Amino acid sequence: MSFERQVARRYLRAKRQERFISIVTAISVVGVATGVTALIVAMAINNGVQGALRDHLVGANSHINLLEKERAFGIEDYEPLLEKLAAIEHVEAVAPALYGEMMISTPLLAHGCFLKGIDPAAERNVSGLLDKIVAGSADGLAPQAEGYPGIVLGRRLADSIGARVSTVVTVLNPQGEMAVFGRIPLYKRFQVVGIFETGFFEYDNLWALSSLRAAQQSLSLGDVINSIEFKLDDLDLAPAAAEEIERAAGDRFAATSWIDRNSVLFNALETEKFVTTLIVGIIMLVAALNILTSLVMIVMEKNRDIAILKSMGARNDQIRKIFMWQGLTIGGIGTAIGVIAGHVVCWAAERYRLIPLEAEVYGLDYVPFAPRPLDGALVAAAAVLISYLVTIYPSGSAAKVAPVETLRYE
Repeated sequence: MSFERQVARRYLRAKRQERFISIVTAISVVGVATGVTALIVAMAINNGVQGALRDHLVGANSHINLLEKERAFGIEDYEPLLEKLAAIEHVEAVAPALYGEMMISTPLLAHGCFLKGIDPAAERNVSGLLDKIVAGSADGLAPQAEGYPGIVLGRRLADSIGARVSTVVTVLNPQGEMAVFGRIPLYKRFQVVGIFETGFFEYDNLWALSSLRAAQQSLSLGDVINSIEFKLDDLDLAPAAAEEIERAAGDRFAATSWIDRNSVLFNALETEKFVTTLIVGIIMLVAALNILTSLVMIVMEKNRDIAILKSMGARNDQIRKIFMWQGLTIGGIGTAIGVIAGHVVCWAAERYRLIPLEAEVYGLDYVPFAPRPLDGALVAAAAVLISYLVTIYPSGSAAKVAPVETLRYE
């Protein structure tokens, strides 16, 4: 151990008459540890929420949607267009879809829903929604010669109308079809063949899936769709791929990526992360000022010792390093405790889901925690750097102590 570190370590062990300095040092350690813990937890919450929303949004939906710019009667003769667009670079899979706002009911209860008509085989290649089925099976979506066509409901939607697997439900199209006396509502019966649960409120509460043909019949349409969905081999390339798809499809169509659809949400999360980091960073700075106070008090207390060391040949840079080592030791211990405590808190909160949420409001059942090693390393580095910076003034003051003036009356 070097001379400077040995003296610094000795100074951190307060004598009986220096208990107040010891208490201030302990408070400094606790302050740094608390700030580091708070920042790691705050960043883990932001990462967890952002990751959970991204997984839900991307996992249950396509990477890119191609829609008509002007809503008309849907996309007719879509098969050749699907084949053309499937050949675009980075496009891994393509699927047709038909969306419609409907009302779904059992004999006693009713609820609004979004009915999505799909080709089950193609849908599995584009999104993971059918993999979220927790009761029943998607096999019943295949067209059947007898009986009612199949439908798959979100868990919350099924609960809201009292439906279970094999329940017969009625899907009502409020826009209906034109008759002699005007429009009349159009309804069609389905049998529930599956229930899915994504953990994301919007999907579980509003979405229903049926075969493409059954959805077309419910909407009183021919063989048309109103959306073409894409899966990419790299979802981060979605904006560029969307532009390429739009150029290939023609002026009639507009392509939107998952980033475009959720840009407001993710921008808000990034802003929240920045503000949270800034606020907790200020808390860490206040904690680091305790280190400054502690060192200033130690320098004042150890003036005589400093003068003796200098009279024995200690250089100014050695004196300066003694107090820098003290500050770094306090900051390092606090940082280590904070990093460990922060990750323990995150693990426990994620493991036991300690902070529940109202899914209707937030879209998630609980607050997810996702600490990242890089974030922990950056927080630790920032805490140690701040601890070092606050040692500059007191260590400089210690180096300026004049041995002759200090020891004149000793």
